[in-house]
Amino acid sequence: MPKGYVIFTEAIKDPAGMAEYARAAQAAMRGGGLRPLAVDTAPSVLEGEWHGNQTVILEFDSVEAARTWYESPEYQHAAKLRQAAADTNVVIVAGFEPPKREASQP
Repeated sequence: MPKGYVIFTEAIKDPAGMAEYARAAQAAMRGGGLRPLAVDTAPSVLEGEWHGNQTVILEFDSVEAARTWYESPEYQHAAKLRQAAADTNVVIVAGFEPPKREASQP
């Protein structure tokens, strides 16, 4: 089963509000089976346009686990704080699992 990733691009309007969100989000992350992979306030854009001034990538055991965490009451409380403090794009993407190679036969 491929891993699931939640990716946020955030245009922060209220730094104090985002600090409040960070505290609430950390509480929602406890026991959530997630791993923060990146928090970057200056991503290097190679092509096109990138939204916001902060990008966050979280890893989960599966897309279903990512969705369950995102839709949980604990995280939805935190999400309301983020939505008030930043204009945000959020996506869930599935990780890539290369096809299994069949064992060669003699």
